[in-house]
Amino acid sequence: QWVQALKLFRQMVSDRVERDGIVFSAVVSACEKGERWEHALQLFREMEDVRVERDTIPYNAAISACEKG
Repeated sequence: QWVQALKLFRQMVSDRVERDGIVFSAVVSACEKGERWEHALQLFREMEDVRVERDTIPYNAAISACEKG
């Protein structure tokens, strides 16, 4: 259900809801499970663009996505 997760994530922007590291990690993980490594890495990079701190959780999800890709 990575598509639904991504839609909800984008809806947060239009609803002006703050996206934190937990939210980013969940969506990166959803993309990873859906074998969409390109989306996972794009979201991982987006964290830096919007100044959300990246800790081990999103790093692990991004690495796992690459492993499956």
